[in-house]
Amino acid sequence: MLRDITLGQYYPADSAIHKLDPRVKLFSTFVYIIALFVFRGVLGLALITGMLVYMVKASKVPFKYIVKGLKAIIVLLLLTSFFNLVFTPSGTEYWSWGPFHVTSVGIANAVVMTIRLVYLIIGTSLMTLTTTPNQLTDGLEKALSPLNRINVPVHAIAMMMSIALRFIPILIEETDKIMKAQMARGADFEHGNLIQKAKNMIPLLIPLFVSAFRRADDLAMAMEARCYNGGEGRTKMKPLRYTKNDHVAYVIVIAFLVAVIAARIVLPWPQ
Repeated sequence: MLRDITLGQYYPADSAIHKLDPRVKLFSTFVYIIALFVFRGVLGLALITGMLVYMVKASKVPFKYIVKGLKAIIVLLLLTSFFNLVFTPSGTEYWSWGPFHVTSVGIANAVVMTIRLVYLIIGTSLMTLTTTPNQLTDGLEKALSPLNRINVPVHAIAMMMSIALRFIPILIEETDKIMKAQMARGADFEHGNLIQKAKNMIPLLIPLFVSAFRRADDLAMAMEARCYNGGEGRTKMKPLRYTKNDHVAYVIVIAFLVAVIAARIVLPWPQ
């Protein structure tokens, strides 16, 4: 299960998506999330699905590698679908029992919300899979640089994001090692009821938190020993520069958002 988490991991490949400026990918992801929660109707869903399929193929990242990240949120998907299904009283009612109602609107909401969560995980994972943490940091810092005029610590925010993304695969690997060590000592993480499973996680969580704090402290001491003082006056080894493909990508993304909004107006979900 831990190996199935793809968020924060980078998949090297020679694709047009990998070569795009990180600012373009950050903006595209932001627009994609807006479109994902704005669309209403079959036409809007078709546009988002088509764009997602195109981006996955253009990234040259194996689809199985992207989809395996959904295993980590399967419980969240099931709970979201269930709550939308039984707690939506409006629409044509098919079944009811006390506070629970299964209606036409509830079924539609459950399906749409599940699709949105699945597409959200795939889309955001695609950004991190095609962009290194350093590129994400530089892109975020450059995109938010105008906020420096109002004393917003843009470089510190970008650095925290980069460190957090770098720590995800490290903590996953550390968790896997601790889990195997505890299982070799007789720990059981799979059997028992929900309360028992929660108790069995204590021997895993405590050393994991200790290891995470130790790594954070070592990183802070290393940065302080090297007199790290933020982004003021610092230069970049690889300065970000827009290319023709980046400008074309901006146009495509904006046209995509306009099309999704127009589809919402023209052809919404049937009531």
